[in-house]
Amino acid sequence: MTTLSLVIRPERPEDAPAIERLQARAFGPGRFARTAYRLREGAIERWDLGVTASVGSFLVGSVRMGPVRTGAVRFVMLGPLAVDPSFAGRGIGGTLTRAAIEAARQAGEGLVILVGDAPYYSRFGFSPIPPGRLTLPGPVDPTRLLWLELTSGFCAGVSGLVEAVRT
Repeated sequence: MTTLSLVIRPERPEDAPAIERLQARAFGPGRFARTAYRLREGAIERWDLGVTASVGSFLVGSVRMGPVRTGAVRFVMLGPLAVDPSFAGRGIGGTLTRAAIEAARQAGEGLVILVGDAPYYSRFGFSPIPPGRLTLPGPVDPTRLLWLELTSGFCAGVSGLVEAVRT
């Protein structure tokens, strides 16, 4: 866990430029080619579910969630989770992930999906999506496609191609 004086708060629209700079530092230009990034591109934001972490006036972490759907079933996708490389390994990513999951739960969301490292995200309750159940519009290692059911039974009705909600 971190010993920093972190300020964790909901994301605000005016945070967008600092978050873009943070994502560039954390992921570099290769982020634009990833399927999860392309899925989120042009999609609407759920400002009520995004969370930031700051030390003083410096934004050191951010996690966002966006609405996605399969057919008429809507849920949310976590990501990107970004932590400034100079602050890595201090528990900031975990703090942000827990805060975002709690925000989704409080907002009444039934399901959170993500593309990420199963050993890291399993500690928050995420598990691999059964093969063939959900697909993304591009290549994704199926072992990295994870979900966390927030409402019991919600996953039973979820299958198909995941699309971003754009309006």
